Amino acid sequence: MRGAHRPSAAPAEIPEDIFDVLRSARHVSILTGAGISAESGVPTFRAPIDGLWETYEPEQLVSVEGWESDPGVVWAWHVWFAALISRCSPNPGHRALGRWNRNWTRTEQGLIEVATQNIDDLHTRGGLAPIAHLHGQITKFHCSECGAPASPILSWPTEPAPSLPPPKCPICGGYIRPSVTWFGEALPTKAVDAAVQSAMTCDAMLVIGTSGAVYPAAGLPKLVAGRGKPVIEINPRDTDITHHMDIVWRESAVVALPALVDGVVCDHD
Repeated sequence: MRGAHRPSAAPAEIPEDIFDVLRSARHVSILTGAGISAESGVPTFRAPIDGLWETYEPEQLVSVEGWESDPGVVWAWHVWFAALISRCSPNPGHRALGRWNRNWTRTEQGLIEVATQNIDDLHTRGGLAPIAHLHGQITKFHCSECGAPASPILSWPTEPAPSLPPPKCPICGGYIRPSVTWFGEALPTKAVDAAVQSAMTCDAMLVIGTSGAVYPAAGLPKLVAGRGKPVIEINPRDTDITHHMDIVWRESAVVALPALVDGVVCDHD
């Protein structure tokens, strides 16, 4: 490796140029997908459909049409899914990104920005709040009629229920809904704009645990590559956007990210 520090605990197959790229960068944009959350035990959106919701197609529970047809069932599914997520903890990959962010912030070495396709809050709990939740956040809520933000839920159910009446908006009386992007809805404009801005100004991008099959998120690495900046993929398997990558590391986030951060930061927390 050209002048880079390889931590003693790093996997033997770590790409040779990865530290050179990231230690010379001052603005790193990061795109994460379901892979990093799955390593914390976060279920896919289909998992909570077993049991009470097994007679429903997944799209019925995460779509505008499903909400309009039966908001009680959709609300019950979402709060149970949120309850399952609340029991999961940030994994070593999340915590490594948080440590990297703390180190760079404290030493004024650079800027790290995360755009995520995940609706959980594990990045934030791990110490690095995303600039963009591209598909929304399951722990945030707003009125389905007037759009006003709603108070957070302070405790999640301990058992699933087949149907629950959604809370009512204190302003207009409409139903409160989760602030996630359902089938049939556009992604949040501010989140997309922030992710694009990061991709258009970064020195390098990390793409972690995403299949690269869902747009517009899958287009972000292409924006970076189109500017001639390096793009690094961390994923155990090939994806739809692997051919756009400059460096590919076939490893899980929980193994790769702690080793990567050990080699990038100048000192350790």
